[in-house]
Amino acid sequence: MSPRTAVVTGASSGIGAATARQLAAAGYHVVLTARRAERLEALAKELTAAGHSATAYALDVTDRPAVDAFAASLDSVDVLFANAGGAFGADPVATGNPDDWRAMFEVNVMGVLNAVQALLPKLVTSGDGTIVVLSSTAGFTAYEGGGGYVAAKHGTHAIAATLRLELSGEPVRVIEIAPGMVKTDEFAVTRFRGDSDKAAAVYAGVAEPLTADDVADTVAWAVTRPSHVNIDLLVVRPRAQAAQHKVHRVVEEG
Repeated sequence: MSPRTAVVTGASSGIGAATARQLAAAGYHVVLTARRAERLEALAKELTAAGHSATAYALDVTDRPAVDAFAASLDSVDVLFANAGGAFGADPVATGNPDDWRAMFEVNVMGVLNAVQALLPKLVTSGDGTIVVLSSTAGFTAYEGGGGYVAAKHGTHAIAATLRLELSGEPVRVIEIAPGMVKTDEFAVTRFRGDSDKAAAVYAGVAEPLTADDVADTVAWAVTRPSHVNIDLLVVRPRAQAAQHKVHRVVEEG
């Protein structure tokens, strides 16, 4: 039997790349998608060299015709990890750049919608499909400077919750994973437009924020539960973060 196929969006770095490694190790043929083709090819080679099955496909999830063409190229799909997303800017609502808000809505909401709509027929046909949507604790709790991202991730959460209702009776699980503070190489740096000092300040004094591997472990665990078990919503935070606004930080003296 050929391995089951898992599509991972945003697989070129961070949580997407880490989850692709986990799913490949679990025996899935992993289809890696993201905009950065060179990174995808490198990851596919890494996985193949380790004895796993992986292919790379350069894709912008906000480009609906491209997503439709990608879906048509696949023979089958058993798992979709809708991970592609991002935050751009940290300005107050009063002065936020509408272009940033629009970009966040496009990738976090429309990107998820595009991938789900294009791949859903194949997920249903599989007879045992799983959709994992990566949202965020920002999808439940607002915070200053996060208006655009908070609004977008509320939209991501709404897609998962509504889809689960609408697919009741179909052979497809809908899982939502909502991470709190995760330290990856790019997320905060991208948000602050390359300002590494501002990015570092997000995690200042936090000994152990979540890592991409922590979230990947959570996703892989949820996906590999028995088919009748659906992890509707799983919130995962570092121990130091009790809530969006409550983070234990150790201040160095001197």
